[in-house]
Amino acid sequence: MKNLFITACCLILLVSCSAYQDALKSDDMGVKYNMADSLYNVGKYAKAIKLWDQVVPNYKGKPQAERVMFLYADTYYKAGDYYLSGYQFDRFATSYPKSEKTEEAKFKAAKSYYELSPTFNLDQEETQKGLDQLQAFIGEYPESQYTEQADSLIIKLSTKLQKKDFEIAKQYNTIMKYPVALAALDDFISDYPGSPFREAAFFYKLDSQYKYAIGSFDVLVEDRLKEALDIYNTLIRYYPEGEYRALADEIKADIDKRMQNYS
Repeated sequence: MKNLFITACCLILLVSCSAYQDALKSDDMGVKYNMADSLYNVGKYAKAIKLWDQVVPNYKGKPQAERVMFLYADTYYKAGDYYLSGYQFDRFATSYPKSEKTEEAKFKAAKSYYELSPTFNLDQEETQKGLDQLQAFIGEYPESQYTEQADSLIIKLSTKLQKKDFEIAKQYNTIMKYPVALAALDDFISDYPGSPFREAAFFYKLDSQYKYAIGSFDVLVEDRLKEALDIYNTLIRYYPEGEYRALADEIKADIDKRMQNYS
């Protein structure tokens, strides 16, 4: 019985492969269309794409063209080829602005660019594009069934951009370019008032000012330490029980000790 089952499965597979190859070679667009549709429905996206590549140009201007173009884009989307799914969904939305599938196409185009967003330390062009597309989608479809998901994706992309900017500013502190770090951290705090990295930005601003002060000429140390104290007070006012409280208190204690020299 086991051998019979294996044999039956092999025969089904062979017949299926044969039908697919026949469809690829066929001159009948209806055969190709039906096979591509069937493969799409069972999740055989790579094979479906090869057939859609042949079908789409031949259905231009025909009644089925709208459905074909949407399925073509969606096949790329489900196959994880987000470069081409984003492009094809954009084409669909432009070609069929009044289609009942346009809303879904615009969301999936935006989500395709979201999926292309790289890690924060790489170039963020795709991240910005995804963010722009998702914001435009919400502006156009504020009551969409996809709005909640779009909002969540926007937060993730925005956080990634913030992390990149924060890490750049923090890096100036690491390489001891304290004046540059202070300017970059000031810009970050101003640009992203609700950022999850805001507390860290305040701490590294304090750390930069403190190290800048103690490395200065004697005549400049007191005033720069006072500026560090101002930053400390701001940090503690906003984040009295924050993650960086203990480290900030250590800096404050050393500043207080140094300031005794100027009493």
